[in-house]
Amino acid sequence: MSKQEQLIEFVIQDVVEMITNDQGIEYDEAMNKFYSSEVFEKLQNHETGLYRESSAYVYDLFRDEMNFGHIVQAEI
Repeated sequence: MSKQEQLIEFVIQDVVEMITNDQGIEYDEAMNKFYSSEVFEKLQNHETGLYRESSAYVYDLFRDEMNFGHIVQAEI
């Protein structure tokens, strides 16, 4: 596993945990929500560099997507 893939996995784990805590849902449900998001797709794409951002930043992007139906930040 490359360093990029490791960073992505760490961010995924953190974000899913944040979703679980904030929304009071089970881990599996939080995983399904995140895995079906546009943010998850962008995180998987190494060219976006999103994996270099903090887990909190990625979670904020995810919340924006859930609230507004799309990613709000223009830099992605």
